Amino acid sequence: MLIRCLIVLLFCATVHGAKKRAQPVIEKPLAPEEAARTMQVPEGFNVTLFAGEPAITQPIGFCIDDRGRLWVAEAKNYPDKKAGKNDRIIILEDTNGDGRHDTRIVFYDKLEYVSGIEVGFGGAWVMSIPNFYFIPDKDYDGVPDGEPVVLLDGFGTHANAHNIANGFAWGPDGWLYGTHGVTNWSLPGKPGTPKEARRRLEGGVWRYHPVRHEWESFAVGTTNPWGIDWNDYGHAFICNCVNPHLFHVIQGAFYAPGRNRPTGRYAYERISTIADHLHFSNTKVIRAGIGTPEEDVVGGGHAHCGTMVYLGGNWPEKYRGSVFMNNIHGRRINHDRLTRDGSGYTASHAPDVVRSKDPWFVGVSLAYGPDGGVFVSDFSDTGECHHTRNTRKHTGRIFKITHGKPKPWKGDIGKLKNIELAKLQLHENDWFVRHARRVLHERLDYSHKIWSPFSPDPEKNHAAWRSHRGNWFHEADAALKKQLNEHESVPKRLRALWALYVSEGMESAELMDLLEDEDEYVRSWAVQLLMNDTQLTEAGVILLAELAEKEKSPLVRLYLASAAQRVPVELRLPLLKALLGHEEDATDPNLPLMYWYATEPVVAADSEAGIQLIAACRISKLRQFITRRMAAKH
Repeated sequence: MLIRCLIVLLFCATVHGAKKRAQPVIEKPLAPEEAARTMQVPEGFNVTLFAGEPAITQPIGFCIDDRGRLWVAEAKNYPDKKAGKNDRIIILEDTNGDGRHDTRIVFYDKLEYVSGIEVGFGGAWVMSIPNFYFIPDKDYDGVPDGEPVVLLDGFGTHANAHNIANGFAWGPDGWLYGTHGVTNWSLPGKPGTPKEARRRLEGGVWRYHPVRHEWESFAVGTTNPWGIDWNDYGHAFICNCVNPHLFHVIQGAFYAPGRNRPTGRYAYERISTIADHLHFSNTKVIRAGIGTPEEDVVGGGHAHCGTMVYLGGNWPEKYRGSVFMNNIHGRRINHDRLTRDGSGYTASHAPDVVRSKDPWFVGVSLAYGPDGGVFVSDFSDTGECHHTRNTRKHTGRIFKITHGKPKPWKGDIGKLKNIELAKLQLHENDWFVRHARRVLHERLDYSHKIWSPFSPDPEKNHAAWRSHRGNWFHEADAALKKQLNEHESVPKRLRALWALYVSEGMESAELMDLLEDEDEYVRSWAVQLLMNDTQLTEAGVILLAELAEKEKSPLVRLYLASAAQRVPVELRLPLLKALLGHEEDATDPNLPLMYWYATEPVVAADSEAGIQLIAACRISKLRQFITRRMAAKH
């Protein structure tokens, strides 16, 4: 999952015109076993070497499959984007549960510039710029069933080596999410799509639907995000380099810094970091603090990579729900605690959980597995942004960090029955929850593919398919609906909702009913899931406007603001009037700006609508923005 940061080490820092300093060349890294042995961790934690050179080199990212195996992307070409097809994917497995891999398969070794990987739906999803590939392997035996299929091409390669499309992770709603640096902006499209028919992707967060094969920008901005993860409530977070390090990802948001890009020309103001602190000490010359005692105290440096919200069940409870990220220059894993703040969050500094004594340690990806232990990939290099040093081509490690000695897990989520997958939505380790949910999604897709129409009549055929689906999923549906409707834990209610959504176990009317649920998290997710797929009519917009007018939760209003961007511009006015009338939102960290991002296209298209919105608006900043945008038209 992440070239950007790995490379941050390599990347982050020719910044703000800072004068380059001579960097000492460190001749040798610690040996892999010694690097694991000397890692500093809190009492009760253990670090083992899961894999090291020569078994792996340059691990830019990895994911974990339904059997607990690691699929590792090796970026052998970095930083040469024209080096040819030398990058590869390998599969590593620990069969005896000792924390070390003992089997290794080379899955594919002809990728051009790999920067991200995920597994699911019968194969591997790989970012290898300029292309996004699917490599089929239906039985996951480690032998591709055919050549890679180019799903999208046009990912940016025109600027530097590191600020590129990267990462991958399955979201709660069944989409495949990725992060993207801003420098190498992209024009993704299916092969053969003319340039004028492509949409510009500036950077930030984007997503791809594995069944409908559609992509869309999800949130725009930051500088070089690498890695995305979600908390117990399905709220996403990304870490970042150079600028402040952590952001709450909101659909349709524009994040600081702006950089005057065309897609955000009229954003006017961008949503800031949620972190109440910095991990670097000198805000004027960002590189000046690297390696100093002052930098060490505050967190280690300005370059971060590999976002993980820990929900694994092995580490002590105090770590659950916190955000962890690799700090490249600080050779450690930073720890931020999340607290709700209005419609969003504040992230506060907490003690680091891991510090490496290896001068070549470059943490990139972080992920917890089926036993709750956390894997961290180490690109293993030294240096500073935008260049490389030493002998990177020969080093690379993956470490495993556990608390105590968790019981090894052996199994295959993909072989479980639907009812067993439904029951896993109650598991304390979210690894099981996420994998089970994705497999339910895969089986829904499979049922679509094998279904033979009874009638050419679409409505009759859909009704017949629903009956067929209901017979196949009825036990799982019943268990999940009971969990959604009756469980006391809101996160476990949400898990049931997401699983029902991806497996089409709920009709739109049932989602509509959840708009009246007593819990704000459930109501907010009902809004997002409805808007993922629904093209609203005028009556539908009126319903959302009525909800927005009476809604007491700033979180739900945040989701309604995101939803407003997915409503046709000519229909948005009633919903926007209701949202802009909430004077209490003026000081919220997100809502005024999210309201503006949905409002701007309406004002741009219709000055009369702008006048109506000024009259309805109770947030002074937005009245100023509306006036400014109207003036810009003349």
